Amino acid sequence: MKKKYFLIVLFLVGMASCVIAQIETNTDGLLNNPIIKTGHLGISIYEPATEKYWYNYNAEKLFIPASNTKLFTLYVGMKFLGEQLTGIFYNDTRDTFFVLPSGDPTFLHEDFSNQPVFELLKKTKKQIVIINQDQPIHPYGKGWTWDDQSEAYAAQRNTFPIYGNLLQLKWIKKNKIQQDSFAYDLNLLNGDITDFEFLKKTNTESVDNVIIKIPGKNKFEVSLNGMSNQLIQEVPFETNGIETATHLLQQKLGKSLILKSVKIKKEAFKSLYSQKTDTFFKIMMHRSDNFYAEQTLLMASEKYIGLMSETDIIDTLLKSTLKDIPQQPRWVDGSGLSRYNLFSPQDFIYILNKLQKDYGYEKLEYILPTGGKGTLANYYKSDSGFIFAKTGSMSNNITLCGIIKTRKNKTLLFSIMLNNYIGSGKLVRKQFENYLHEIIQQN
Repeated sequence: MKKKYFLIVLFLVGMASCVIAQIETNTDGLLNNPIIKTGHLGISIYEPATEKYWYNYNAEKLFIPASNTKLFTLYVGMKFLGEQLTGIFYNDTRDTFFVLPSGDPTFLHEDFSNQPVFELLKKTKKQIVIINQDQPIHPYGKGWTWDDQSEAYAAQRNTFPIYGNLLQLKWIKKNKIQQDSFAYDLNLLNGDITDFEFLKKTNTESVDNVIIKIPGKNKFEVSLNGMSNQLIQEVPFETNGIETATHLLQQKLGKSLILKSVKIKKEAFKSLYSQKTDTFFKIMMHRSDNFYAEQTLLMASEKYIGLMSETDIIDTLLKSTLKDIPQQPRWVDGSGLSRYNLFSPQDFIYILNKLQKDYGYEKLEYILPTGGKGTLANYYKSDSGFIFAKTGSMSNNITLCGIIKTRKNKTLLFSIMLNNYIGSGKLVRKQFENYLHEIIQQN
């Protein structure tokens, strides 16, 4: 009997050694790729069922995670925001309808046709007072790139978002100048264009029409070059705290609003819920929506510590809920737009493991994109249903973290992080795809 038991143990040890050797061989192929060799690579592969790491390579070292940071934001949002987002806090008195903004980024956002907050504000006959909270939020995260201020993925953060804090501008063909060449006018789809200043200029560096936001102002330089491949363009506007949102909402409702800075008793306010969090998180992760992620961290901060502060909520979490993280990260925002963020591959195994333990694989597989979907639309199509992952990318940095199911019914958590490579991002993603495909097929 002892001999039989010894042989079984020996067999299992041998099998585990074969798996490790196989992964090491696959990793050697990845490491020897000319583009991968130019950068710094970290890998961690973990099996939750056995609580064992299958493989680690530079797994304890810190890397710039880019949008993989959203996995931490997702966990925080799922833990503190409940099953529905709080659209607003409100106090309905005899004469006045007081609105305390909650930071909900879905308000009048085109992603959601159901808008319970707007419907309630439209229905009330009372004077609406928007309460301006005494907690200034910097519109940008630490280390965000100055050049990104005109990009839709860098919308400003605040306590009262509206329209995703983006202007939707449509180019309108005005008159034909010559064959295949047109002059264009702009039409603002979600507001009155007279509220914003558009300055026409000539841009010799581009053949396309270009809109550039002037930093710190609701002024935009518009270069009319006679062509436009993108007929609808989204550009961030200056929120001015919540002043711009209040003004835009006043236009939309067609009635006057009052913006007041007053002290309140929070317990006197009720919550009006807006959207299901699972639906919201699915959009956030499939599209890798930076604005949704930033507002998620702010909303969770309000729920957990009573004020909206990404610095305070991160500091509190790392000292409490996430205090047993393998390597202490540098974590500065909710989206991963900042190059200041630093996490290890094992840190992402840790947060993925907490997500699956607390919320289950079924929910994660709904929220995270699989092959051929979302940010994985062009990759892992043959492994659709076997991989569910979050991408991360910025110049010279590509990361991928998530769940894989092998052909032999093993469920693994993985994190691959490549920093400071030189070459084609498309080729790097293809190398990652080949590497994970082999693990799925062979184990």
